[in-house]
Amino acid sequence: MKKRNMAALAASIAMSFSFASCSSSSVGQANISDTTTAETTAATEASSAETTTSAEKSTESTPGAAAVKGNIYDCKGNLLASTAEDGKRRIYADAYAVSFANILTTMSDGYDAAFEDILTTPADGNMGKSIQLTLDGDIQNQIYSYMENNNIVGAAVVLRTDGSIMAQVNYPSYDPRTIEDQKYDEELAWGENGNKAFSNYEPGSCFKIMSEVIADKHGVYSLHDDGTWDFGNDHPIVNWDHETNKASYPMERSLSSAFINSSNIFFAKAFDTIGEEAVLSDLQTIFHFGKDDAYDIHCDFGDLSNNIEIEDIDDLRRSAFGQSKVLTCPIFLAALGREAVFGDMVTPFVLKATVDPADGRTKTGDGSKPYDVIASIPVECRDNLLNGMSGVASDVGVYANGNYSFYAKTGTAEGWRGDYLYITGCAKNNNGTGSENYDNYDNYGETGSYILVMEVQNPQAHGFEFASQSAGLYSGILNIVAGN
Repeated sequence: MKKRNMAALAASIAMSFSFASCSSSSVGQANISDTTTAETTAATEASSAETTTSAEKSTESTPGAAAVKGNIYDCKGNLLASTAEDGKRRIYADAYAVSFANILTTMSDGYDAAFEDILTTPADGNMGKSIQLTLDGDIQNQIYSYMENNNIVGAAVVLRTDGSIMAQVNYPSYDPRTIEDQKYDEELAWGENGNKAFSNYEPGSCFKIMSEVIADKHGVYSLHDDGTWDFGNDHPIVNWDHETNKASYPMERSLSSAFINSSNIFFAKAFDTIGEEAVLSDLQTIFHFGKDDAYDIHCDFGDLSNNIEIEDIDDLRRSAFGQSKVLTCPIFLAALGREAVFGDMVTPFVLKATVDPADGRTKTGDGSKPYDVIASIPVECRDNLLNGMSGVASDVGVYANGNYSFYAKTGTAEGWRGDYLYITGCAKNNNGTGSENYDNYDNYGETGSYILVMEVQNPQAHGFEFASQSAGLYSGILNIVAGN
């Protein structure tokens, strides 16, 4: 996959104090001539030395001409992609073509490109190896249809506790069967119909998952909160309810209250108190979050590259609530949600196994490593965060049907493309520990938990100002996932 477009990062920095209205309300499948290029998560090829998975290590290409590209199946063995009789053109299965287009095809720099080396390694005559993904095609389709029917322009990512991605949905998408030239296309990869789940943007208050832990670690449990913090630069920091809840200010704010009620001022002051060096160090060591390449997360489909830049004290304060020069993507937020609830961050992955080309459920080789732990929250800081996320879930009114406990954090992000809304949540299965191993995912729901991140890029189309108002939309996706 491609490196992210740094011009968009520059635009973000230039517009850090200019918050426009929300993004386009365009919907439907691709109007290819009318797409725009989005800022994207940095993604190096999954076949690089740094990101080689166990499957790739066991399937290195042999000398000679590449084989005809093998098949791609979902976790249930449903065929997603194959090669035409001419040995060149890729055929995308009718049932899954649109919902998978912007994460699967070469045109969108998807899995078909990321696993090129494996898929073209000879396995059976002139046929390349076939692979099984961790994604569930039926869940992918159901979420895509739900987003289409409810005009949710944005992304939804579902992560299992072992790090496997169950669904990665981006709406709108396009029909790859109508594309004649099956070559990489910048606009199909990162434009209006592109891979939003893998594209970087300000995360807003979902970043406070990390800020809460850092404040807890440094013993910042109570701070004065006036609702507005004006420190003389014409850009005061304000809480979301500074106008509607004036009677409550000023107050002495607790860490718990700051997290549940999403106080920007509390966390800005907390970072101010803790200091830049300690904040950046904690982000790197506890959450694998930093701007340097050393803190990229090497997934089998490409690298997750986050960004945080502290050029002055204002940057430090605003980074505490996911603004200023902070950038990340929904896939990282899913990994963060997993760490928040279970204590450890694991590397997201999509390669389940190499399989028999005629049977997508007959394993012939290993895929990527599950439960690849790359960061952990200090044990003594876990309970306060969980209690806070339980409080947020209760406040927004999202509940998972069945034997689940639900935890969440909302985020309203203001940036150069307008307002984006996020909910990062986890339906934690009370029958499981979060450490079970799964040969397949047929019975995952018996013990498995689901981390779900929803990004809404068109809040104005729904009359939303804050992420909490999108809770009803989020509940619909959660019911699709946990209900299955």
